[in-house]
Amino acid sequence: MPREEHFGKALYTFDIGQNDLTQSLFRNQTLEEVNATVPDIINQFMDKIEKIYSLGGRSFWVYNTRPIGCFPSILTGFPSAIKDSTGCAKQYNELAENYNAELKKGLAKLRNQFPLAAIVYVDIYSALYLLYVNPAEYGFKKPLVACCGYGSGEYNYNSAATCGQTVDVNGKKVVVGSCKDPSVRVNWDGTHFTEAANMFLFDRVSNGDFSDPPIPLKMACHKSNHIARI
Repeated sequence: MPREEHFGKALYTFDIGQNDLTQSLFRNQTLEEVNATVPDIINQFMDKIEKIYSLGGRSFWVYNTRPIGCFPSILTGFPSAIKDSTGCAKQYNELAENYNAELKKGLAKLRNQFPLAAIVYVDIYSALYLLYVNPAEYGFKKPLVACCGYGSGEYNYNSAATCGQTVDVNGKKVVVGSCKDPSVRVNWDGTHFTEAANMFLFDRVSNGDFSDPPIPLKMACHKSNHIARI
């Protein structure tokens, strides 16, 4: 266990929102109903950051949520959704974009409220969306298809036969397993990204190019006057 004085020097990272949105959708809530919950999700999130600040935390690295409309689970579960040019479900990505806009506003308010805090908003949505716009440019294939999945549909996803489960295929028990080469695939199991996609993401966000303010990860724990004024 770190000593108490170390907690004020730590970097607190947050990755919240995806499950709140997708689980509500799979509980048959409409897009309008889920959108209506976003302010409450953000307010609860901001309360948690305030609490950590009150306990001595000063450096915060906050991810926005991912393009959920590109998930095989969403594309399979809501087949009538309007698709954008990448094949992603447009209105479900718009839900994620609305969440991200509200998150960014909430963090801006916290910066004003706590000028001694270093609060960085990290736009992983935009970084990951690159893999759907032009996957081949980055060495990826089939970004909308689950690598570890089972199903007759175009997205290789079935909520009743997910990665690692045992299914009956022509009278034989088969474990749902990985595709041949996960290193060139974007989606792992319908909801999560592959290790290769996560490495791509880290390489893009760690230098600060997708951050607001544009602080690289290696500087996120080093408070400066520049960060405090933003």
